[in-house]
Amino acid sequence: MLKIGLTGGIGSGKTTIANLFAELNVPVIDADEIAREVVAPGSQALEQIRHAFSERVIADDGSLDRSAMRELIFADTEQKRKLEAIVHPKVRQSILKRVASLDASYCIICVPLLVESSMANLVDRVLVVDCPVETQIERVAKRDRLDEKIVRAIIDSQATREQRKALANDLIGNTSSDSMLAEQVKKLHNLYLYLSKRQDF
Repeated sequence: MLKIGLTGGIGSGKTTIANLFAELNVPVIDADEIAREVVAPGSQALEQIRHAFSERVIADDGSLDRSAMRELIFADTEQKRKLEAIVHPKVRQSILKRVASLDASYCIICVPLLVESSMANLVDRVLVVDCPVETQIERVAKRDRLDEKIVRAIIDSQATREQRKALANDLIGNTSSDSMLAEQVKKLHNLYLYLSKRQDF
């Protein structure tokens, strides 16, 4: 089965594109969703995080305190690597399990940090959703009600647009109307169906 890695910076519109593929009955596996499941209360990963970072990253209800964790890893690259070493292998394992259970010509694996993580080798092709940084800032600030400085810090901690484009087999510029985006997705859908039949990934 052809595996398409969908990626893009924060606020680029990955969810919009993933939903358009889902509307075409394409299976979509969301790495962010899996990452949330992996660190659920009572999970092995959350216990490892508690041991590695102490109670300061655990909320009163026993769940992961995401804002405390975010502050910690943005301030310290070593702490970020420590967290990724716990979470990424489990996310990867879960993705592989879900892919193995699918019966489809191709699937979309949405991985926001595909370039930054070691997950690029999970996929056969990379689809990058791209838009200008100012558009990212505007969207995220509005959606998450975050200060512009925080949004810029998040963007700066991710791969650059150029790095993502260098890895891309396919590119969607998400500055178009909804109908134009749907058209781009439909064209890629046809391409992926064709490639999956030929097994020419």
